[in-house]
Amino acid sequence: MIKFERLTPDDREKYQTLLFADGARGCEYSFANINIWGRQRIAFLHDRAILFSQYDRVSLYPFPVGTADVKPALDAIIHDAAKRGIPCRLSSMNQADCQLIESLYPGRFQFHTDRDHFDYVYAIDDLAELTGKRYQSKRNFANRFASNYPDCQCLPIDKSTVSAVQTMLETWFADRLKIAPDSDFVLEKVALNRAFAHLQELGLEGLAVMVDGKCIAMTMGSRLSADTFDIHFEKALDGYDGAYAFINRSFARHLRETYPDLRYLNREDDMGIPGLRKAKMSYHPHHMVEKYWARLWEDDYDN
Repeated sequence: MIKFERLTPDDREKYQTLLFADGARGCEYSFANINIWGRQRIAFLHDRAILFSQYDRVSLYPFPVGTADVKPALDAIIHDAAKRGIPCRLSSMNQADCQLIESLYPGRFQFHTDRDHFDYVYAIDDLAELTGKRYQSKRNFANRFASNYPDCQCLPIDKSTVSAVQTMLETWFADRLKIAPDSDFVLEKVALNRAFAHLQELGLEGLAVMVDGKCIAMTMGSRLSADTFDIHFEKALDGYDGAYAFINRSFARHLRETYPDLRYLNREDDMGIPGLRKAKMSYHPHHMVEKYWARLWEDDYDN
């Protein structure tokens, strides 16, 4: 059985070295996301990072991270699942991963598309400039906010602003949880609290939009690869027309200036929510990170 352990800030450099070498992986591989969402563990084995995720009462093994021969890691996962008496579910795979698994274990796995968790990835220049007809409405919203609040400030989320940001978020979540007290907003609030407790250790960066000394919008994310930054959270209070478009554009500009080598912003998945899917498509993604999952045919499908 694999000895999985919780990630610590000390693991960040070792893990991200493997992740960045691996190339374009989905947002669930972000070091920050692994730490703030669900119950996740890791083992560094066979020159790969092997993850074990337990979320919403389901156990998953995301495809192992790294560039070394993957078969020893996959063999270890299959053995580990059998020892634990759980189905062997491999997740977060691209088409090349699926083809590789089929070549290594012919006919042993069934494969499924995971469309609800495809990541939306945008060219950073598109979001920073919002040029052209296709971005006209977004540009108008952002400009309207800037015109309505000419004295607003975009400040980094740090010790000087974090209290104001958390106050804003308490209001935002309170409004949503009144309507849907058992929704995923509960889990998201827990994740945000974990993020604020370990901002620097997790490599998190963000911006707060301040109006008259009050935070009315925030966004936060972290590096996912050498050329991609992952946007984990973006919130704005009701009643501030154009605030979302404004902070989206402002953070893209900030990141582009801070990291000239960035090419893309990963704005994560839509979770199968129709309204969220429409909103993400309206920003015209450069490409999607497609995801698939697989399961051994020999496992009892009812487990």
